[in-house]
Amino acid sequence: MAEVESKADSHLQETQDATLTRNSPTLSLKRSASPTCEDQDSRKRFKDSEESMDNQCTEQGGSKSQLADEIAQELECGCCSELLYKPVMVSPCQHIFCGSCCLLWIRNGGTNCPACRASSTTAAPSRPLQLVIDVLLRNAPHKARTVREREQADEIYKSGTIMRFPSPREVSPEPNVNISTEYARPCPHCSPNNVYGWSCPIPIPDPTVDLEHAWHIDDGLPTGHVQCGNCETFLALRAPSTTKCDFCKTYFCGIGVPSRCSAAPIPLQQPHGFTDISDLIQSSDVYECFNSNTIEVEIMLDYITTQGLSPRHIYRDIVKHILEQPRQFQPLIEMDLFTISHVPAESDSSATPHTICRSCACEIFIWGLKDWWIRERRKGFLDESVMNRKDCPEGSGCVMQTEFDHAREFNHIDGKPVESEISSACSTPPKETTEATTEVGITEGDRASSTASESAPVCG
Repeated sequence: MAEVESKADSHLQETQDATLTRNSPTLSLKRSASPTCEDQDSRKRFKDSEESMDNQCTEQGGSKSQLADEIAQELECGCCSELLYKPVMVSPCQHIFCGSCCLLWIRNGGTNCPACRASSTTAAPSRPLQLVIDVLLRNAPHKARTVREREQADEIYKSGTIMRFPSPREVSPEPNVNISTEYARPCPHCSPNNVYGWSCPIPIPDPTVDLEHAWHIDDGLPTGHVQCGNCETFLALRAPSTTKCDFCKTYFCGIGVPSRCSAAPIPLQQPHGFTDISDLIQSSDVYECFNSNTIEVEIMLDYITTQGLSPRHIYRDIVKHILEQPRQFQPLIEMDLFTISHVPAESDSSATPHTICRSCACEIFIWGLKDWWIRERRKGFLDESVMNRKDCPEGSGCVMQTEFDHAREFNHIDGKPVESEISSACSTPPKETTEATTEVGITEGDRASSTASESAPVCG
């Protein structure tokens, strides 16, 4: 028994000695690596890492052009499919286009986003996109648009301009065009039992029923009839529904398209093509009134929107001012502003006009729009930043007003005509009246504008 315990104690002592030997650094049997060996391993690992980085950089350099291509593809205009130039973003859909492409879209009748056709409100310049494009072109100059393309785009769109999308237009009803090419067809009043309660004394024979007595077109206008200035069907001159424009002397049937086939009292007519502010935005005639000064047009459109005015309200305002002048519409008639299409023998050219068609109302609207704006500016409703601009020495005849920066810095609207010129223009005999003086005579004179609520309902 004693011998067994002695062997166990001896084995335990050996185990403890072995453990101490392994844990003691001074007694460790494993030889540590020399410093020279450690330096070589470090340099090898660094060299391998450096080579790996070089390979990675080489691969990235090889894909640099591919990255530029991918970015340029994402920055393509939705209209011209080229790299964006002076980019604008459409709200609210956030599609992006060149400023010039978007403006041309609006001028050509676009009322929504060119890409998704969703209802849109404005197209505003995008500075973040422009910064990305600038960085792309610094690294890939060959992606830039040509000089000629940039010049053409600059002629259309000026940097910083916010564009408005006009409201969608309603489809106009198709006119009831006279389909006969040989014989005149009866007018709505030619039937003895028509629904209009008045019959033609000398009706036009129906060529489909009585070809022998049908009225051939080569024989001129049928007795007691003329063609409607809108739908071109024949109408009875003495019918209660027939009206005539006192400016262009055109007759209208009042039946084909009631809102268009008629001449109305001058203040109540709707100018053709101008129903709401969207029509002003799309009309090139409006910009021509201001000598293509887009800044002044934008200021006017903002004012019209803020005041809640409609083109018809502006038209009534212009007419009211003209009627306050001694010679009223006579200077405009002498300027051949209205194209006379038909003058019956019994008409009196000197008679005071009372009725007008939509086309002639449009002529008055366009002719008087700029001077209406001059009078509106005097009411003091515009921001001081607009009214305090320095007057351009060249005035409204400045050739630089088409430049964005120049037009924004200087005022080109001359609203200070001389009173003596006004009196002279209004009292000058017709044969001696010049275009310049009649314009001053018609446009001068301040007056309070009627409120928008006074405007008559807009015709369809």
